[in-house]
Amino acid sequence: MKWTKFKAAVGIGMISLALAGCGSGEKSTASNVNEKDSVDTITEKAKTEGEIATVGMPDTWANWIDTWNGIEAEYGITQTDTDMSSAEELAKFESEGKNGTADIGDVGINFGPLAEKKGLTMPYKTSYWDEIPEWAKDDNGDWLLSYTGTIAFITDKQNVDKAPTSWKDLANGDYSISAGDVTKATQAQFGVLAAALANGGDEKNIQPGIEYFKGIAKAGRLTSADVSVANLEKGEIDVAIIWDFNGLNYRDQIDPERFEVTIPTDGSVVSGYTTVINKNAPHPNAAKLAREYILSDKGQINLAKGYARPIRDVALPKEVQAKLLPTKAYENAKPVKDYGAWDQTAIELPQLWQQEVLVNAK
Repeated sequence: MKWTKFKAAVGIGMISLALAGCGSGEKSTASNVNEKDSVDTITEKAKTEGEIATVGMPDTWANWIDTWNGIEAEYGITQTDTDMSSAEELAKFESEGKNGTADIGDVGINFGPLAEKKGLTMPYKTSYWDEIPEWAKDDNGDWLLSYTGTIAFITDKQNVDKAPTSWKDLANGDYSISAGDVTKATQAQFGVLAAALANGGDEKNIQPGIEYFKGIAKAGRLTSADVSVANLEKGEIDVAIIWDFNGLNYRDQIDPERFEVTIPTDGSVVSGYTTVINKNAPHPNAAKLAREYILSDKGQINLAKGYARPIRDVALPKEVQAKLLPTKAYENAKPVKDYGAWDQTAIELPQLWQQEVLVNAK
């Protein structure tokens, strides 16, 4: 279910409309919440709470299991998770109101500002606040990214002689390309945005990305094959457009010698995930401590073990660093500047894709 956050989430604008009909979140009545508490005080209160209920943070996603095991070993706090999509997490926070049963969730960056706007979040900046890039956090600590994903190519070298390293290379090849389902998959929609960025567009002007894929479709090179481990292993996909952490994970699951993951040198887009603490969390201090731990060196290394790129600049062990692409590969990867504009574009993109790209597919 967690994978649907990147692979099968509908446009954020539609989610906004769906949530708009719900009642606003009420203020937490927890007597042990104090915004001015030190980390030491939060830690002691969290130990007393003794447990944390998470949503959308399952063991296998971004190696969350090592983080929860670390928190339990160090603080005696046990964790349970209910796996769900970003939209479902916010809907749960909102529908439960004062009777909240979840403490903290992990949502796509689009959903952080929405959660704040709906009054669903408890702010907490963590002691690492100043090390988080400005684009990756709000002003009060209602949301801040823990890790990032960047649009990349994964190439099956059994099918392709030379792996593409740019959108130009990709356009000039003679192999099939899987772009994913742009009508509903967030990963695929960001792939179109990355192509637009490389060709003079941006989140306000997606047309260069549409034109790019129109050319791919007219050449008969656009495949509808789903980007999965099974399809990659069977050799049904030559090149796929994918989040880097998905690509690296798939590569190592199948055969790291057979598959190559590259960030397009002529432009890509960076996105990521943010923790959101429920305003009505039953264990608010455990939630704050969890965010503190996630942003610590230990927490960031745990995420990197799961192929997610840490948001902080931490020194990774050699064996963990070897799993990731070099920092230099990300020189032309940029975050979205205007998420309000991107929200609107994401609503319009499925229709544009059907009318201008899929109609030309052979």
